[in-house]
Amino acid sequence: MSLVDSVFNPPSARPDITRAVCRGAARHLRERGYAIVKEMTFANGRRGDIVALSPSGELLVIEVKSGLQDYRVDGKWPDYRDYCDGFLFAVAPEFPHEILPDDVGLIVADAYGGALIREAPRHALAPARRKALTIAFAKLAAGRLALAEDPGF
Repeated sequence: MSLVDSVFNPPSARPDITRAVCRGAARHLRERGYAIVKEMTFANGRRGDIVALSPSGELLVIEVKSGLQDYRVDGKWPDYRDYCDGFLFAVAPEFPHEILPDDVGLIVADAYGGALIREAPRHALAPARRKALTIAFAKLAAGRLALAEDPGF
């Protein structure tokens, strides 16, 4: 992890819960027709836990929270709004939903799947930013696929 990543995107204190919620949220989004990538870094140095591309080209950023403490110490999530059409939190079933702001979407997930509790309010990206983010999404996904197919390259 680079110094920038460690400062802007500290590791989760509860990695098992984070991994389970991320997996379930990703499964839920794929069931809804979204293509997803995990850990996508934006121009502002922030890294989205999950970025989802809808069939119509909308981009969602999903921030995974492993628990109440993880949420309370994280003040960076508003920085994602400039990089998506909609922002959501993904949390475990035992997470207290009522503390989350009303102006974000919500997915509740475990390791096996998830449920959309609240749609993300939409705020359309500017066309130039949408194009740049969609290209970055495609390059990240293609690069990871190429690495999986030919790890020695």
